[in-house]
Parts: sequence; C-alpha cells; structure tokens
Amino acid sequence: MAGGQQPEASPGRYQRRRDDDCADVLGIDVRGPDADPFDIPAKRAPVERLRRWRQAALVLNASRRFRYTLDLKKEEEKEQIRRKIRAHAQVIRAALLFKEAGEKQNGDRELPEILPRGFGIGEEQLTVMTRDHNYSALQEYGGVKGLANLLKTNLEKGIHGDEADLSCRANAFGANRYPRKKGRSFWVFLWEACQDLTLVILIVAAVISLVLGIATEGIKEGWYDGTSIAFAVFLVILVTAVSDYKQSLQFQHLNEEKQNIQVEVIRGGRRIQVSIFDIVVGDVVALKIGDQVPADGVVISSHSLAIDESSMTGESKIVMKDQKTPFLMAGCKVADGYGTMLVTAVGLNTEWGLLMASISEDNNEETPLQVRLNGVATFIGIVGLSVAAMVLVVLFARYFSGHTTNSDGSVQFVKGRTSVKSAIFGSIKILTVVTIVVVAVPEGLPLAVTLTLAYSMRKMMADKALVRRLSACETMGSATTICSDKTGTLTLNQMTVVQSIVGEVKQQAPANIDNLSPSVVSLLLEGIAQNTSGSVFEAQDGSIEITGSPTEKAILAWGLELRMKFTEERSQSAIIHVSPFNSEKKRAGVAVAVSDSDVHVHWKGAAEIVLALCTSWIGVDGSIHEMTPDKVNQLKKFIEDMAEKSLRCIAFAYRNLGLEDVPSEEQRINWQLPDNDLTLIGIAGMKDPCRPEVREAVELCKKAGVKVRMVTGDNLKTARAIALECGILEASDASAQDIIEGSVFRAYNDSEREDVAERISVMARSSPNDKLLLVKALKKRGHVVAVTGDGTNDAPALHEADIGLAMGIQGTEVAKESSDIIILDDNFSSVVKVVRWGRSVYANIQKFIQFQLTVNVAALVINVVAAVSSGNVPLNAVQLLWVNLIMDTLGALALATEPPTDQLMRRPPVGRREPLVTNIMWRNLFIQAVFQVAVLLTLNFRGRNLLHLTQDTLEHSSKVKNTVIFNTFVLCQVFNEFNSRKPEELNIFSGVSRNHLFLGVVTITVVMQVIIIEFLGKFTSTVRLDWELWLVSVVIAFVSWPLAFVGKFIPVPKTQLKDLILGCWPKRDEGQDERRAESQV
Repeated sequence: MAGGQQPEASPGRYQRRRDDDCADVLGIDVRGPDADPFDIPAKRAPVERLRRWRQAALVLNASRRFRYTLDLKKEEEKEQIRRKIRAHAQVIRAALLFKEAGEKQNGDRELPEILPRGFGIGEEQLTVMTRDHNYSALQEYGGVKGLANLLKTNLEKGIHGDEADLSCRANAFGANRYPRKKGRSFWVFLWEACQDLTLVILIVAAVISLVLGIATEGIKEGWYDGTSIAFAVFLVILVTAVSDYKQSLQFQHLNEEKQNIQVEVIRGGRRIQVSIFDIVVGDVVALKIGDQVPADGVVISSHSLAIDESSMTGESKIVMKDQKTPFLMAGCKVADGYGTMLVTAVGLNTEWGLLMASISEDNNEETPLQVRLNGVATFIGIVGLSVAAMVLVVLFARYFSGHTTNSDGSVQFVKGRTSVKSAIFGSIKILTVVTIVVVAVPEGLPLAVTLTLAYSMRKMMADKALVRRLSACETMGSATTICSDKTGTLTLNQMTVVQSIVGEVKQQAPANIDNLSPSVVSLLLEGIAQNTSGSVFEAQDGSIEITGSPTEKAILAWGLELRMKFTEERSQSAIIHVSPFNSEKKRAGVAVAVSDSDVHVHWKGAAEIVLALCTSWIGVDGSIHEMTPDKVNQLKKFIEDMAEKSLRCIAFAYRNLGLEDVPSEEQRINWQLPDNDLTLIGIAGMKDPCRPEVREAVELCKKAGVKVRMVTGDNLKTARAIALECGILEASDASAQDIIEGSVFRAYNDSEREDVAERISVMARSSPNDKLLLVKALKKRGHVVAVTGDGTNDAPALHEADIGLAMGIQGTEVAKESSDIIILDDNFSSVVKVVRWGRSVYANIQKFIQFQLTVNVAALVINVVAAVSSGNVPLNAVQLLWVNLIMDTLGALALATEPPTDQLMRRPPVGRREPLVTNIMWRNLFIQAVFQVAVLLTLNFRGRNLLHLTQDTLEHSSKVKNTVIFNTFVLCQVFNEFNSRKPEELNIFSGVSRNHLFLGVVTITVVMQVIIIEFLGKFTSTVRLDWELWLVSVVIAFVSWPLAFVGKFIPVPKTQLKDLILGCWPKRDEGQDERRAESQV
C-alpha cells in the first residue's frame, strides 16, 4: 500500500511480508502489483484504510456484511458526545460557582434539601459539591472527616457493608450503574437478513409467480411455484437471523465481562474486592498505581497520589491529589502513588456515568482475517455475478429464439402464438436463475470469521482468557515468540520468606527475634509496617488477613513471624512522605516521624541495588559498622547463594534525618527522599515456586515453533534458576548469549539490539522500557510478538506488541486497557491455550473456505454448462436456496466451531501474510469439485440411460433425473463436510464424536433432505425416489471419502500458487530497459 515500508529480513518462513502490503487472499495475485485494499494491520488501523476496503468490497447486503465491523460514523458521533459532555460539565461548573458567589453577596439561600433517613447530607448536595469541585462546601461540611460523619462512614474501617447498609445507601444515593443502550432485538436481525438484494429479487419473483400461477392454473395448482420460492427465502432469512442474533448475545455477554472491574474497598475494617457496580456512596476505596477511580469522591489519605484525568478532561495532564486538591473523578486512572478515597457520587451523578450512558458500547471492529475474507467474497462475487449475467443472457436468448423446450419436448415460446402472460411467466422462471448469485456471492464468508471468533471467545472464557480485541484471537495463531513475565505467570505468585540475614544473624523459616537486640527489631518492624502498600486485618476471633501484592504479603507475613503488631507499629510513628515502588528504580521508600526531632527514612527493594546505596550496616546489638569492601562481597555472596536457589532477594535499609532536613508541608510534594548513606538492616530471600504445569506448557510452545522468553526484574542468578526450572533454558545451552541484563541490552544500538534479541531467552533486571525495546527489536526481525504484563509501566510494551496479554489478578486497570487479551488466572498455561485457540480460528476458517469454494465451483459449473447446452438448469431456485443454507449458515456452524486439536500445536506458526487458500486446499478443492462436476454433468446428459429411465415419459424421467442430481449434489456436500474437517490429515473422523454441533448439523441436513425429497416435492419440483436411486446417490457421495484419502498422497509444490502463476510470465529485463532509456537520452 502507498507509504508501505520495504520488507525486513526475517527468520525462516515467518517473514512479515510487507507490513502494509499483503499477498492476496486466494494465493492468486488478482489485483496485480497495486496495493491490496483488503489488507489492514492487526492493531491501530488508520481510518482511511478502513474506509478503503469498505469501498472496494462487493456487497449485496451491507447491513449484514458490515454488522461486526467498526461503525466509522458512530465513532465520530461518540467523540462529539464526549466533547459535548466535557464542555457541558465545565459550563455547569462555572455557572454554579458564579451563582454561588452571587448568592453569598445577596445573602440568598436555597431551601434545604430533604435529607435521606439516617444520613446528614443529601444526594443533590453531594453531587453538586463533587461535580463543581467545591472546596469551600467541603470545608463547610467539616472537611473529609465531617463529610464521613454525615455519611456514617468510619475513615479507618469503612462502612459496615452488610446487606441492609448497602441497600439503604443505594436507595438514598443511587447505585454505581448507568442505563445501557439495549442491544438490537431479534426483529432487527430479521429485517437486516431481508435486505439481501438477491433475496429481494426472489421475493418479487415469487409474488409475480404466485399471481401468474393462480391466474393461469387456478388456485389449486398455481400457488406451488411462488409459495415454494417464498418459503425457501423465508427459511434462509430465519436461519440467518437466528444465527446472527445468538452471536450478538454472546458479544453482549463478553462486553459486560470487560466492564466488570474489581475494586478494593475497606468494609468493616477488612480490605475486600468488590465489583465496580457494587460501590456505594460512603465506601472507602483503596487506590494504587494503575487503578481506575471507580466513582466520584474525595481523598482521605494520599502518598504521592497522581491522577491521569485525560479520559475526562481531554487533556494529557497528570494532577497531584492531596488534602488541598481532594476531588477525584470517576473513570480517571491512578498514574502514581497510592491512597484512599471516600465515595461521594456514583452512577449517573458522575460525569463518567453520564458519558457512558450517552455512548453505546458497541465495540465492533473488523479483524484482518475478516477483511481479507471480504476480499475473497468480492473476488468470487464478481465471478459469480458475471456467470449469472451470462446464464441469464443465454437463457433469455434461447427462450425467445424458440430453442427452449418443455419436459414433454414442446417449444416454450413461439413468436406470434405464445400469449404475453405465458411469455412473462416464462421470463419470471428464467429470472429465478438469479439464485445462482445467492450461491455465488458468499455473503456468509466474512461472517464465518465472526461466528468462529464468537465461539472461540466463549470457549476461551472457560479457559481463563477474556478477549478484549477480536483480532488478537487471529494474531495469536501467528505468534512466533512469547515474552513472559516471571512472577505470577511462570510462578505461583505465592511468596514466602524462607531465608534471611538481619545484623549478622542468618535465619531459615520460621524466623525469630531472640538473638536480636530490641533496637534492631524495632527498626526492622518499623520499616516493614510503615514502608508497605499492604495491610493486616485482625478479626475478633483472632484470625489474621493480609492484603496487598504477593511481595507485600510475604514481607508482612515475615513481620508477623517476628512478632509484629501491625496496628500498634503503625501508630507509634507518623508517615511524612512516601516514594512508591517503581519498576525503574526497583525500590520503595517512606519517611516517618518517630519523635519531635527524629525522622527515619526507610528503603526496601532489589537487594543488590539497595546494598549499593548503603555505607554502613547494623549489628545484632544495634551498633553501626562501616560497609567495607569485604562486607559488601560477603553480602553479595549471600545474595547470589539465595538467587541460585531461585529466591527473590529484598534488602531493608534506613537513615536518620533531623526535622530541619525535612521540607515544609507545601514543598514536600516534590521532595525526593534521600537514598544515599543508608544503613543496611537486613536481607530477606523469598521463594515463589514455579507453576507445576509451566514446564509442559513451555515444551508445547517449543514443539509449536513458538519461542518463550522470560523478562523479569529479578537478578541474573534468580532468573537463570527459574528459567532452568521452567524449561525455558536447558542446562546445556544456558550461555551468556541466552541470558542478558536489561542495562546491557539497553546499551546496544538498534542494529546490535536486533541481532541480540533473536538469541535472548532470559532478560533479567529489566525495566518496562527494556521490555518495550525487546518487543520493537523482535518485531523488526519479523516476529509476531505476544507479551504478558501486569503493571502500569508495562502498558507501552502491551500496546506495541502484536498481542498484549494482561494479567487478570495482579494486572492494573491501565495494563488491562492497553492489552488485547486478559489472562484471568495469571497462568502461563492459559497463554498457551490462547495460542491453540488462535490457530484453531485460522484452521476453522480455512476448513470453511475449502468447503464453500467446492460448493461454489460445482454449483456454478453444473448450472452454467447445463444452461448453455440445453437451456434448462438442473438445480432450480428453491434447491439452490437449500444448498446455500447448507453451505452458508449450517456449514459455518459445523466447521467454524471445531475445537482445537493437539495437531495444531505440532506445526509451525501460520504466517500472517500467507494466503488463506493453501496449495493443499487447492488440491483438495480441485479433486472434489472435478469429481462432483463430472458425475453430475454425466447424470444431467446421460442420466436417463444410466438410471434406466428410458421406459418412463420424458417429463417424468427428467424430473427423476433432476431429483437424483439435486439429491446427489446435497449428499456430496454432507460427505465433503467430513473431508473439510481435516484438510491435511488422513483420518477425517478423528475427534468427530466430541463435536456434537457438527454431528447435529449433519443430522439436521440429512433429515431435511429426506423430508424435501419424499414429502415436499410439490414445492421443490422433485419427485420421490425409490431405495435404489437413494442408494445410487449415497454411493456416489460416499466415493468422495476414498477419493479425498487417495488425493492426500498427491504431493503439492511448496511454492504458492500465486508465485507459480507469476513465474510463468516472462520477466522484464530491467537492465535492458535502463540501457534503452540511456540510448534514447
């Protein structure tokens, strides 16, 4: 495409051929050297590209074909609504502040609001205060504490949270929900299915046929032709609408799952996870980096709390929140720090609620495969329309020239003798040949992608993967490498401190403090209790509940082993300032006032990084010693020994400050906590066991040609130990080239980085930016990259990767919003299941294409040859509509919902730019189509003799012959459906008993076919067949199985069909052209 880059060199067969240009979908270069409009990137496709393929598509039913694609007009409307609501809110805010100022001047007061029972403040007062960010109103209510009292909330323990309390609050202040626009009803889908141009023509033809039939033959006999066409059209419309409606319901359900965010609240003193929809006014919500603000509210406590308000204000500006700027808006993201908030407005009382209620959540999007199939449908449609037009011309020419005969041999049209009514009736019958177009233009082909994606998405939910972007399902099948986090993905995320050193005392779990002096214990427990974003809740029955990240929980549990009383420890000192944990600096700090004159600054973080900041260490007795080189080496050896046992090492250090060294409260917001001249308190080693199923999953990836790379913040030794345990590294090949530190990788230039990236299996001590650099380098090498991430800082890498996989349990909302798929159980084996499903989507579409193209080719050739040679078509309108139903909707249901098999993971990844129709498919298609065409044309021209019908009348024998052709053709498709299940494997019945939907579709097709032949002959222009002719039909159809089996032994060239065809054309001598141009000059 214009502006496309030159192809990069890439490994093996998975070359990214022209990221902006694409090999044609059929493997035949039907569009020549020009850019292919039916190729769009998997992520962030420009609007112009999306418009272009829509304009290039040949469509007979736009509402159906484009249903599951992005509505470009609606997207523009959404953005306008967003701008209006933002502007509207700002205008209201300004007007109310102006009005309030006027009222204060005039001394006017509005009538007091009637307060809800049990509360000292009303819904309207809260909404107005929050919406206007009215700080003076908040002060009038007594600040955050006074507001909490009016809302019956304990700022430390939250609300009671029982059913009665929650119900009372929801009734008084509203629920945190907004009215959603209803999904389309079944009748809308029915109406859309009716809008197919060919079906409209057929309905008109049916009505005329009905009127003329009754007028000519009387009501008793004349209604059959018209009614049968109308009924067949109605059946097609009904089945199509039901199938589309069911898909729509599945997408609605998945949308609801995406919006159901889990929020951490404090209720009854406990930190618990609740749905965002269950938040009520008065709730105390715990916020941390990466979270979404679930409702409007005010800050209770904040530690470097920075909020990204761009989703509401439209401005990319990070706003610091504290007691002086306390108002928080729903829908914003926490960019840094942590804190707690008091909820003051929910649902439609928030700007976010108004915004979400105003815009519909139809997040339809076209996927690359869907668009490529639109290209296939367009190409086949052009051929089909041309053929249909040609057949119509031939039939009309034969009819009006007197070459068309009735079944009894009489001429249908004789100039000057045939009445106008009969001529119109004959013309209408010919016009029904337009049903060839119904079969020829596969409207259902792009929708088969949607069907298989909807099915896969539903099944992936059961496999713990929530798909946020449809195209990720497809792209995952092409993934050549997975860059995975270690913690929680490859490991269980169940950390425990198993080894430690405090002072000079080395301890194994369980830890004790008997050998340590009280001053050392006091410092250590102060650092554990205050320098944490987790918490400890002690219930009345004595049970203890620890909340926070797995690392925080492990450290707090270790503190409890050391006899820490969490609440008591927190109350003995006051937090002045916090430096939250950051993936770049890999440490977290806190400054606490321990007396009127002393301040302790505590740091904890990656052991070797914190150790490098220490100039002294504390002894068992509390004495301070200088950090000598020998001591550093001794501690480094201890860290390395722990790392080799796959332990994560965390160091604790502190330093003393005088109050005069601490900035004033106003200046403190930008205060960088001092992290030099620290005194080491101790080092703890945490064990996070590998997931038991990970090794098997990694092996499966290797067999499937997908390289797993581990990207972790842990040190080199820990990373190596875990990688060996997981099978990412083999003991023999764990060389320096396979394992690298982030800082080393970062230092390379771009070209060196690309070369190194190819070899990397483990990246240790990496920052989120290193992960991003690795993704970019691998993509330049032609890889299709999947990346896992859970932190806010992982968002750029998740966004840049071909497939971003966010963690559902530990992942932040920012990471989830940047991702394409959410792994709900944070398990690497679920990632591998997503790869299987991705490959399954591609394989199922290929099966369906092979099946549909076979039917297309056979039906077209049979009708065209018969029409041109004899003036009659063996397959009439009603029969073709039934074939279309088998081919389109029922065929898609049967083949597009095949579950993934182990065989899919024994083949290399599918190149994203490889043609959809492979050489193997062309071979299978050619064999089946030639067989069907040969047999059915033989029956058409020699059927009377071969079926021993010469004794019958010409009219009856023609009907029997055409019925056998129709019956054999349909049964051939049923048998070919089994062939299409396994295009490359010899055993086509493998796993068929487990696919109940496939068996159900085949059974329904066969039963309906029997009913049509035996009981509905008046409508379908067929006659009953005796058992011998049924046997003939079944035997002919059965031959397709051994034929397909033998056909699979025929070798196919590895060169794609397109390249073979292009290779036949003489190549231009560019040098000769240049020489000729020079001579002319």
